[in-house]
Amino acid sequence: MLRAAVEHYRRQQRLVALAVAAGRRAWRLVDRDNLDALGPFLAALLPVLTGAQRTSAQAGAAYVGRALAEQGIGVDPVGQVEPDAFAGTAADGRPLATLLIEPVIRVKQDIGAGVSVAAAMDAGRARLDRITRTETADAGRVAAGVGIAATPRVGYVRMVNPPCCGRCAILAGRWYRWNAGFQRHPNCDCVHIPSVEDAAGDLRTDPKALFAAGEVTGLSVADAEAVADGADLARVVNAHRGMYAAGGRKFTHEAAGRRRPRLMPEQIYRDAGSRADAVRLLRLHGYIT
Repeated sequence: MLRAAVEHYRRQQRLVALAVAAGRRAWRLVDRDNLDALGPFLAALLPVLTGAQRTSAQAGAAYVGRALAEQGIGVDPVGQVEPDAFAGTAADGRPLATLLIEPVIRVKQDIGAGVSVAAAMDAGRARLDRITRTETADAGRVAAGVGIAATPRVGYVRMVNPPCCGRCAILAGRWYRWNAGFQRHPNCDCVHIPSVEDAAGDLRTDPKALFAAGEVTGLSVADAEAVADGADLARVVNAHRGMYAAGGRKFTHEAAGRRRPRLMPEQIYRDAGSRADAVRLLRLHGYIT
């Protein structure tokens, strides 16, 4: 495994842990007797999580060049990733603040459905954990994807961190073009390994080897027995069930005193007719300079 990839993964995991801890501290400011008073909660968490996204994006962008250099791949990007473009916005395109209040909304719904206040607050904190973890990691993943798209000839291999679920194990066994959205699920910690197709062979993970080593989780007893008896893991597991491409929707961005539509990177990859067109759109929407 590439040293750059391992170091990047560990760095991102530390950043995610810090973001989750900040979320838990902020959650203690939510007044269970006045769930509409969210000012202190948002004031404590929004700038911290926005900063974590920015740091994650910076790391993701810088990692692309290091990973390519370690492989001896000398390809220069046609633009530089702009980390600020990935901060303050949720992975699905909405403003980050509107996502952060969702756990509180669910607390209200749970209490209304008869759940105890204590249990509802615990569930809300768990939802906030998922949000802080996902949004921090996604900023780095999407920024790395933009860096890959902006570098000629480069695509990526999926790096799993075993043990992993069957969906990720299957997806890790191949090389992907620059415009293949990075499929992920909640709490997924897989990352890109930037590479070119003719150099990616040694980076690919064999799903069968992962299964044989006992590193594939989440299979039912029947599914595990079927694979052990020779069934194709890819046929047993629906690789795309519950997965989505981070940063895949449109969102509205406040700029120059007016609201204008701004495309998320994954939407740009789908819409662009060529890599050159994607680079043009990434630059137009402020993701690269």
